[in-house]
Amino acid sequence: MSRVFAYARVSTVEQLTENQREQIEQAGYQIAPRRFIEEKVSGSVPALQRPGFVRLLDRLEAGDTVVVTKLDRLGRDSIDVQQTVKLFQDRGLRLVVLQLGNLDLTSSAGGLMVKMLAAVADFERELIIERTQAGLARAKAEGKRLGRPTKTSEKDREAIRKAIQQGQTISEIARNYGISRALVHNIRDAAASGA
Repeated sequence: MSRVFAYARVSTVEQLTENQREQIEQAGYQIAPRRFIEEKVSGSVPALQRPGFVRLLDRLEAGDTVVVTKLDRLGRDSIDVQQTVKLFQDRGLRLVVLQLGNLDLTSSAGGLMVKMLAAVADFERELIIERTQAGLARAKAEGKRLGRPTKTSEKDREAIRKAIQQGQTISEIARNYGISRALVHNIRDAAASGA
């Protein structure tokens, strides 16, 4: 007989998984307490690097079902979700997402939905890249300086170069100006190369 598990995830310690538990129960799933896996971990962490998710996978057997409330509980992006779905398919497990109308992502219809969602996510990512590049080009055309603001003025950089010539150590200079040693090296190297 197949068993039903639930996986609930929240991103911060202040958040609770109670809402997810209630949604799963309202959908008609009665999950035994020891089969309800919950964890507090950022959604930016891939599924297979989450301790609770790995613990869940270790307990699952072919034919078991895992219920989640939303797709974003599963993975950090469409690629992570697709890999998780593939893993479930390979192991003969079912993966039900309530947000998608109780859709089993390991079924044919579920596989199609995952591919469509991945395509939409890729499309959105491409639009973001296009908008970003257009914004950068516009800012450049308007003569705006791009990138991080410099931590030192030209006057500071000249004083740093002089301090180096006078034998002051890189560490001392970095401390005096509140900058990293790497930045002091960069200022020194830029002067040496004539930049």
